[in-house]
Amino acid sequence: MEYSTLLLSISTVCTCIYVLFHARERPGADKLPPGPTPLPIVGSLFKLGNKPNESLAELAKTYGPIISLRLGRVLAVAVSSPSMAKEVLQKHDQALSGRPILDAVRALGFYERTMGWQPTNMHWRKLRMMYNTQIFTTQRLDADQALRRQKVQELIDHVCENCLMGRAVDIGRSAFVTTLNLLSNTILSVDLVDLNSESAQEFKDHVHGIMEELGKPNLSDYFPLLRPMDLQGVKRRMAGHFRRLYEIFDGVIEERLQSRASSEYHKRNDLLDVLLDHSQDEDLKLSRSDIKALLVEIFTAGTDTSVTTMEWAMAELLRNPNVMEKARSELMEMISSGHPVEESDIVRLPYVQAIVKETLRIHPPVPLLVPHRAEASVEVCGYTVPKHTQLFVNIWAINRDAKLWPNPTSFLPERFVGSDIDLRGRDFELLPFGAGRRICPGLNLGLRMVHLMLASLIHSFTWKLPNGMAPQDMDMSDKFGITLQMAVPLRVVPMKEN
Repeated sequence: MEYSTLLLSISTVCTCIYVLFHARERPGADKLPPGPTPLPIVGSLFKLGNKPNESLAELAKTYGPIISLRLGRVLAVAVSSPSMAKEVLQKHDQALSGRPILDAVRALGFYERTMGWQPTNMHWRKLRMMYNTQIFTTQRLDADQALRRQKVQELIDHVCENCLMGRAVDIGRSAFVTTLNLLSNTILSVDLVDLNSESAQEFKDHVHGIMEELGKPNLSDYFPLLRPMDLQGVKRRMAGHFRRLYEIFDGVIEERLQSRASSEYHKRNDLLDVLLDHSQDEDLKLSRSDIKALLVEIFTAGTDTSVTTMEWAMAELLRNPNVMEKARSELMEMISSGHPVEESDIVRLPYVQAIVKETLRIHPPVPLLVPHRAEASVEVCGYTVPKHTQLFVNIWAINRDAKLWPNPTSFLPERFVGSDIDLRGRDFELLPFGAGRRICPGLNLGLRMVHLMLASLIHSFTWKLPNGMAPQDMDMSDKFGITLQMAVPLRVVPMKEN
């Protein structure tokens, strides 16, 4: 480290120490939920480790289902039981529905332009209403079934080419391109990438980069005085990812604006048309920069969570051949060989549905959900959650609680066969998409796509691990970001039955 940099770091730490030891304590501190005794300056930061979902689950075993931690200058509360999740996401939904502004989303002012990071104010409500009434409605999703069937067929054709060559398929990459093009056709009426193109990998790298930076512990979030220095480079790297995706969407927007200026233009009524219409609307007043940021938000959230779920589902099926065989038997019984799986078939495939639920239980895409922030002080089960507290809902811990789930670490889809447990935020023991006003607006589209892709891949091919690998030798480790991805990408060899 250069001498000047070292002096700057020492100066900054000394400043942090002064502020910390002269700061007034929060009101109601004696009523905070229990938690570990914080160290001077850093608090309990070291207890989070590189997998905060697992660390918080361990702390809950000692301190209970609601705990408080001092993380640098930030007070955080983590909950890890269905009843506590219900308190946060339903009973006190309005007061606890804010968002902490992570330094990563301050890059290029991203947080000011998107729905996921804005407070639940009037502008947020208008954006949410636009999504719910014009894009993610049941009527619109039903009307786009043929489009989803086409994109999944392109995936099947791609896998078939690899099958003929005896090559392994990168499940995550293939599912990413399929999901990306489905979203881009729904939102922009174009394919953004090709299954075999380098641009597909570039787009995937930027999306994964954004999700990784969002989930990475960042000193700037815990010590605001450090923000201008961006010591870990998180904000700088995020800005790079945003700029490249903005360039891509800027070209799409420019092409659409030129088309809309033509007298022969026929309105497509996709999300881009809706957003451009609102750019002229005094009500929402969306600028071009706003539209690009909203598109980046939709594409990153919409692709990464679906692809993560697909990859984990296929990995668990390969690791549990009996489950794979049972799913194939159900598909063969309900759908004739050689016929494609239709969305209307999914309702007749309870075991496939159970596989998706079990995947989302044992591998929740966003293990701590996107963090919430208290907009007012509230009382939760006798404890005070002060205003500005950051809140984590540890659904990873809830999903692995042996009191709720027998054999919680085992992949057992049978636990959901005949079960009424829902995925849409009504059952607090299974909340992969959150609940309350911050629930994921695109969850119905994501569920339709995951079910259709997974069922089609199981129905169309048999699968084996490459290089003679045995199921018990699979690497099932994960890496923590804001989403929980496989540490080693899944590559599998497809085969056609004779």
